[in-house]
Amino acid sequence: MSYCVGFEPIFDAHSRVLVLGSFPSVLSRRQAFYYGNPRNRFWSVLAEAFGEEFPQTIADRKNLCLNNGVALWDIVADCEIEGSMDSDIRNLRTVDLRRITERCPLQKILCNGLVAYKLTVQTYTGSLPVVRLPSTSPANVRFDKEAWLNDLKV
Repeated sequence: MSYCVGFEPIFDAHSRVLVLGSFPSVLSRRQAFYYGNPRNRFWSVLAEAFGEEFPQTIADRKNLCLNNGVALWDIVADCEIEGSMDSDIRNLRTVDLRRITERCPLQKILCNGLVAYKLTVQTYTGSLPVVRLPSTSPANVRFDKEAWLNDLKV
């Protein structure tokens, strides 16, 4: 097991939706940015939801989020982990969501998968709706793109 620290959040004063993942995958940790596995559906769904081109660079990905009112973070701040599976996460510490919720006009929190959802509802004490969406991970065979497209709209 390796000790790993998550990424800084992506948000600004115009963020209306917070998308929370669980913790970055091995490929994401190597790239030092969210959803780095090219087979992960996150960036293609986000681009489709907002009628934009698929973002190729980290700067393009940040801009796609910020230009469309999407804040991005992971609920796990740091943990011990080997591999990329949520089931590999051990000795975790969660983030303080107030860092974003108190600075943005957020309307809802979208959780990317079951683990992100469970950890969020266990730790979040605010009043925003928390929505569980199917994981965009390539390991999820029950992915529902329409749920994402519907819930990204605010």
